[in-house]
Amino acid sequence: MNNDIRRLLEDVSNGSVSVDDALLKLKTKPFEDIGFAKVDMHRKLRQGTAEVIYGAGKTPEQIIGIVETMARNGQNTILITRLSEEAAALVGKTHSMNYYKDARCGVIGQIPAPDGMGKIVVATGGTSDIPVAEEAALTAMVLGNEVVRLYDVGVAGLHRTLAHLEDIMSASVIIAIAGMEGALASVIGGLADCPVIAVPTSVGYGASFNGLSALLSMLNSCASGVSVVNIDNGFGAGYLANMINHMNGKK
Repeated sequence: MNNDIRRLLEDVSNGSVSVDDALLKLKTKPFEDIGFAKVDMHRKLRQGTAEVIYGAGKTPEQIIGIVETMARNGQNTILITRLSEEAAALVGKTHSMNYYKDARCGVIGQIPAPDGMGKIVVATGGTSDIPVAEEAALTAMVLGNEVVRLYDVGVAGLHRTLAHLEDIMSASVIIAIAGMEGALASVIGGLADCPVIAVPTSVGYGASFNGLSALLSMLNSCASGVSVVNIDNGFGAGYLANMINHMNGKK
């Protein structure tokens, strides 16, 4: 059961919230129609995580409208992914926002203290994979996780990976991000005793086919416990890692 609903029911049980007040919270309309968007206000109740704004393709005015709707409905921390510097500058004139250039993300509000059951390791094959890695890392942090970054530890110099065995062995979840042939996920999957989320990136020369080669390599990994998200999908990896790292909240 979702933790927010559980807490609400516990508050009703101990008398700190009345039945009528609890019913009002549950009956609040599940989305708000603002014309160009239908903002999902019940997503946190359903999935445990509030809606995230995908910035690419939206005008700054549309992003501001969605942000204002979320804030008005009590969302304290808002993550905007794939946000250009130009759009961030315009949104920042209306709302106080921290912009993370490498991740191409903006965060309105405070990043919460970590409350997951362990650490999420974000590892990249090379420096060129860092933009995708930072999207994954920032997503996980905004959702309440402690993140350890291991950058440029690819298989072209395997000793770089093996130098971080303690971090790899102690992680609750590992996000392995690589382009080229995408071998990092299999190597880490063969070392770790936790779930590994593989993220292929569009980094590489012609025959890498903009990440398709890495995607197919990761899908065909011989290491058990490796799952794969879409090419360059750092957000999806960070979101999934967060869900795994909060499984101790399930009852």
